[in-house]
Amino acid sequence: MSWQQPNPAWRDVAPTPVPLRWPAGACTSVTAALCALALLVGASAFGSEAPYALLGQAAPDFALHAAGGDNVRLSEHRGEVVVLSFWSSRCTSCRSQLATLNRSFATYRSAGLEVYGVGVDDDPSQAREFARSAGVAFALLLDPAKAVSRSYQVDNLPMTLLIDRNGTVRYVLREYSGANSTLYLQQLRTLLNE
Repeated sequence: MSWQQPNPAWRDVAPTPVPLRWPAGACTSVTAALCALALLVGASAFGSEAPYALLGQAAPDFALHAAGGDNVRLSEHRGEVVVLSFWSSRCTSCRSQLATLNRSFATYRSAGLEVYGVGVDDDPSQAREFARSAGVAFALLLDPAKAVSRSYQVDNLPMTLLIDRNGTVRYVLREYSGANSTLYLQQLRTLLNE
């Protein structure tokens, strides 16, 4: 998660203090809890990331060369649930996530799951070396020009997208941790069961 910068145009506006006055007896435990909840919701709205623009949209088609050989075209996998994971050889959590995705691929491949890792390294030889050492059963694709990562608006690594059988982006995960892998599996199972 990254911090958002304030809008520079706001610098010229002087803040106007708003006096907070509570009527007598207003600070009961219920109103205090509601006020605290309102403050948390308001604070999280300002600190939250912008919604991912491709959610609910058709996944941009692409053709990329795999580190192991063949080209892969996304549109050839309609009818399957596709997981795209954007990675870099310099990203430490990418290796852990690729291992998790490899376990998902082994478990759900027969149910119509396809997984692709998209490497965004500038140096294809470095990306190929990482791909060889990752030891995953799914294809690791190379995007050194970053055309595909730009079309998917990749803003963090690793970034994972779940695409349904109709080719629509349904879920996005902008960071990886063990805590969010449970949510990933729930979302993946939902798509596989549709």
